[in-house]
Amino acid sequence: MRRGEVVEVNWPYSDLSGTKVRPAIVVQADFLNGLVDDTILVKITGKHYGIPGTEVKLDPADEQGAGLSKVCYASCKDILTRDQTMAGPVIGFLSDAVMQQIEACLKVVMELP
Repeated sequence: MRRGEVVEVNWPYSDLSGTKVRPAIVVQADFLNGLVDDTILVKITGKHYGIPGTEVKLDPADEQGAGLSKVCYASCKDILTRDQTMAGPVIGFLSDAVMQQIEACLKVVMELP
């Protein structure tokens, strides 16, 4: 798995009552591949929460390689760690510009400098 890939993953509901297969973004550093079995993912959702600094709009007209069929949002407040073998197929890849926005969003959510 490479940073910036959009993959399908079985994402658990926050109350653990079930799961939903949805797209997610690999945000883990590439150098960790082969060193750890897990990867860190950010949820992609069709719902816009409107909480400042916590999401990045993903428009398939602008991000044609993302593999998304409609406008979605990278919800940086929703992070999941999964064994790499549990992630589904790669459906796309985000541009460096959008990944920089996601990095900034993650810094806001985690209050990192």
